[in-house]
Amino acid sequence: MINYAVILASGKGERFGSEVPKQFIKICAKTILEHSVEIFEQNEKIDKIIVVITPEYEQMANKVLSKYKKICKILCGGKTRKDSSYIGINSIEETEANVLIHDCARPLLSQNTLNKCIACLEKYDAVSVAVPATDTIIEVENDYIKNILQRSSLRNIQTPQCFRLSLIKKAHEIAKDDNEFTDDCGLIMKHNMGKIKIVESDNPNIKITYPCDIAYVEEFFNKIIKNK
Repeated sequence: MINYAVILASGKGERFGSEVPKQFIKICAKTILEHSVEIFEQNEKIDKIIVVITPEYEQMANKVLSKYKKICKILCGGKTRKDSSYIGINSIEETEANVLIHDCARPLLSQNTLNKCIACLEKYDAVSVAVPATDTIIEVENDYIKNILQRSSLRNIQTPQCFRLSLIKKAHEIAKDDNEFTDDCGLIMKHNMGKIKIVESDNPNIKITYPCDIAYVEEFFNKIIKNK
């Protein structure tokens, strides 16, 4: 079955506080967008890449990404992450395919984790990367602790989040007028559309959110360069 990567790069990065969206910030001479695209470009099991970009930066994205052969579409995103994901998956013309939806702001995804996700799609209709929660998570009500959750059963969900195309398309159609979601797995869970298999990441796979995250990612890439 054909494997599509849908890279969501349409955020404005308001928490990051830069003049341009964070996906165009350079780390080790390449933009975050390039680093994330290269993960999928270099994987032999990924057939096509769709990039969903901030509309105002479509021209810049086309220029930066012109060298990547697997990119089949660069699309303008919507107002929310859910809208942008919907735009990406609905641009796929095949009746059925595997779709791996990834946040551009996670440029440290390893090839091993990506391969595990693709392998799981042979058996499961929905797969997501997650890592064990390292902090104790509390539930709060009126500024007081209401409940302390058992950390052993908690995970921090990441991307890629991977689906059979027909399943995630149906989920988006059902939730078309519902914006109470932070990711695509939430669509599947709310409407009881199936179980989601978890793949544990074998590296940090952090999401770049604040300027301090840049230094961490840069150090990670520099270590890879030194070890080559």
